[in-house]
Formats: sequence, C-alpha cells, structure tokens
Amino acid sequence: MVQKKVVVQHILINKRNNYRNKLYKSTIKTLIKKYLHNIVISKNNTEELNAELSLIYSKLDKAVKRNVLHINNASRKKRKLSKIFKQVNIK
Repeated sequence: MVQKKVVVQHILINKRNNYRNKLYKSTIKTLIKKYLHNIVISKNNTEELNAELSLIYSKLDKAVKRNVLHINNASRKKRKLSKIFKQVNIK
C-alpha cells in the first residue's frame, strides 16, 4: 500500500515539474522570437536590443540554474544571439 502512495506522489511531482519546465522553455522561445523580430524592425536602436539580449541571457541562466536546460544548450543559444547582434551592429 505504501508503494502505491509514493508512486502517485511521484506522478504528481513529475506533472508539476513538467509544467514549470514548459513555462521556462516557452518563455525563452517567445523572448528569442521577439528579439529576432525586433532586430529586423529596428536595427539602429542598439540600446533597446542590448536590453532585450540581457533579459534573454538572465532567463537562460535561470533555466540552467533550475536544471531546465543544459549549460551547453544555453551557451549555444547565447552565442547564436550575440553573433546576430554583432552582425547587426557592424552594418
């Protein structure tokens, strides 16, 4: 009887954690899409783009801290975004 109760608790905990992980991932995806859209629209406004980039960096770091993303995955995303930001600033 005890094992069944523990199994049910683990299922509930997994659902809760899965929901939290989806929130983090979807927030990051949404921020990245907005950032890429804003790069196309306003290339000259580097301060605004830099502020958005730092917000994305902080969200990625929090996701790594909470074990939602692997550190290498977050680093890849950061590198990709910073590369795009540098290309926009050069032009």
